[in-house]
Amino acid sequence: MYDPTVARLTYRALLGRRRALILGALPLLLIVISVAVRALTGADDQTAADVLGGFALATMVPIIGVIAGTGAIGPEIDDGSVVYLLSKPIKRPTIILTKLIVAIGVTMVFSAVPTMIAGLILNGNGQQIAVAYTVAALVASIAYSALFLLLGTVSRHAVVFGLVYALVWEALFGSLVPGARTLSVQQWSLAVAHKVAGGDLVTSDVGLTTATVLLVAVTVLATWYAGQKLRSLTLAGEE
Repeated sequence: MYDPTVARLTYRALLGRRRALILGALPLLLIVISVAVRALTGADDQTAADVLGGFALATMVPIIGVIAGTGAIGPEIDDGSVVYLLSKPIKRPTIILTKLIVAIGVTMVFSAVPTMIAGLILNGNGQQIAVAYTVAALVASIAYSALFLLLGTVSRHAVVFGLVYALVWEALFGSLVPGARTLSVQQWSLAVAHKVAGGDLVTSDVGLTTATVLLVAVTVLATWYAGQKLRSLTLAGEE
């Protein structure tokens, strides 16, 4: 269920010079902010949680997920080059699963790694804050990649819709409407982080069991439906 050729082409598309600069901008900004905050306030657990939760998990991770998830397949569908890929004797679920693995890997590297570095800069992992948010970033990377890969297969405006979900639904409605928080990848990943850190510095509005079920369900369903959409696209081209 993994094709090295598809993976190589997807990595090349995601890590081209222009896209790599975009992917690296937010992690670099996080590191700069962390250095500045540490210099101004010293090591503080609450400050570390605020920076990692407010910027890394709430902004950086979903945006990188949008770029990697939609970029793994969206441009190929838009410019028609996906027809070349679909003409090869490769099963459609294999194509989707390979692209998902690549998107997850890219998202994890550009989000979880800088989150860990930032956490160590801010407070040296006091009260497991750095590790907890790194785990949250890893978990969120999987769900975001699946969701945004699906968006890339169903819409030419996947990036716009992805940013609306990440920055409007999760950040705005999630903070204003309690019920919306249940349908938030951010809150699901925070539930996992809370389990890692314990205490009150990392909190979530969703229980761990519910969060785990929803994370798995969304990832599996989004991947399956993306495969179905790719199959229908193939049939439409053959007709």
